[in-house]
Amino acid sequence: MMKDQNFLVLVRHGQSKWNAKNLFTGWKDPGLTQKGTKEAENAGKLIYEKNIKFAAMFTSNLKRAQITGQLILENIKQTQIEIIKNQALNERDYGDLSGLNKDDARKEWGEEQVHTWRRSYDVQPPGGESLKNTADRVLPYFNKHILPRIQQGENILISAHGNSLRSLVMQLDNLNQDEVVALEIPTGAPIIYSFTGDLLPTSKENLFE
Repeated sequence: MMKDQNFLVLVRHGQSKWNAKNLFTGWKDPGLTQKGTKEAENAGKLIYEKNIKFAAMFTSNLKRAQITGQLILENIKQTQIEIIKNQALNERDYGDLSGLNKDDARKEWGEEQVHTWRRSYDVQPPGGESLKNTADRVLPYFNKHILPRIQQGENILISAHGNSLRSLVMQLDNLNQDEVVALEIPTGAPIIYSFTGDLLPTSKENLFE
């Protein structure tokens, strides 16, 4: 490991109870399934092997991300580090779709409309956020509160959600709108970015098993 190299590690929360039921979750706050707990613990074991000492963990205001982050910290034996929770890192708000079964939503609004809400960049579901709206709150927070700490040489862990992490990966990997909506981020699968003080990472490693 290079002495002047530091790391940002992104982890999507383990499977939630609503993931398992095929429900739109958004800002609703279910906990993890047994599988999700194991995914979080496994993420911690994968990160532990990298021997990264973190300065802080950032997470959302939603317990599925917070629990995942706590389980990771337990498995890397770093439970005493600073933990910062902020709504800016919350999952995309699905508005009126929240709590609905995705198959039932397709029956009500049609396959094409639901696909557009889920997979377009800037189309909002009723009462909710588009991916662009999500990026518009995630990225300013990241650039103001997290990126400067990385540039100062700190190692940072982020435990968050599929769409909030999509927003970050869009900036870090310089993806366009079509690329980011097609991006799949598995639950409990760490993504490690290496930095050498610049705004953009020098390398990326996916710890997918």
